[in-house]
Amino acid sequence: MKLPVSVFIITKNEEEHIEKTLKSVSLFDEVILVDSGSTDSTLDIAERYGAKIYAHSWQGYAKQKQYAMSLCSNEWVLNLDGDEEVNPSLINAFKEIIGQDKADSVRFWRNDIFIGKPLSTWSKKPNNHRLYKRSKSFFDDSRLAHESATVDGTEIFINETFDHYGYHSVEVITSKNNIYSSLKANEKFAKGKRYSNVKLITVFPLVFMKEYFFQRKIFSGKRGFILAIMGAYYAFIKEAKLFENHQIKK
Repeated sequence: MKLPVSVFIITKNEEEHIEKTLKSVSLFDEVILVDSGSTDSTLDIAERYGAKIYAHSWQGYAKQKQYAMSLCSNEWVLNLDGDEEVNPSLINAFKEIIGQDKADSVRFWRNDIFIGKPLSTWSKKPNNHRLYKRSKSFFDDSRLAHESATVDGTEIFINETFDHYGYHSVEVITSKNNIYSSLKANEKFAKGKRYSNVKLITVFPLVFMKEYFFQRKIFSGKRGFILAIMGAYYAFIKEAKLFENHQIKK
């Protein structure tokens, strides 16, 4: 019996990982895939796995996900990216939560695969809010990046993980950081937020220390050091681009 959950995924050229994603959700009732112009084999793979495919021009992350969620037929929905996969332990936890109607939304750990393997178990994992009731959820389209559904209801956290391959290399993270930092700087500028001279000077070392020591990337060796540096640089270029916006667009 299928789990009464609709999985929704937004894609563009995800052939490298989408098969892992779709295999991992074979026990779910419905898979909605909204594609914004893939030119690789993403859609061929999705067809093989029985996903319901919709073409939709790119509207921004939040709007794209809101549209994809609107196509779901089940009350419970699971938001995944085309470079993520769930595991049986997490799915079993979903079954219990849904069966007992324990909450309206669920948060759990994200396991980033970087340079071929996960970080140390001693390094702190990020967590994401991905399973929720559709009728109580929406995406705020003023958020241009790092969007997450807002849920009007009870949230619980479970000690389970899903795997994320979207930060698997230095090149990919560098590219994404450049895109996301521009979106976040534009978002802040549009909301009237000012840059900070103090933050411009201090954000890099402070974020590095937070990531390397307090989030314990130090236990992940050279890979942890690289990620801490890249996280600090991402924080810096967000502030630098906000400064740039104020200088050019004012």
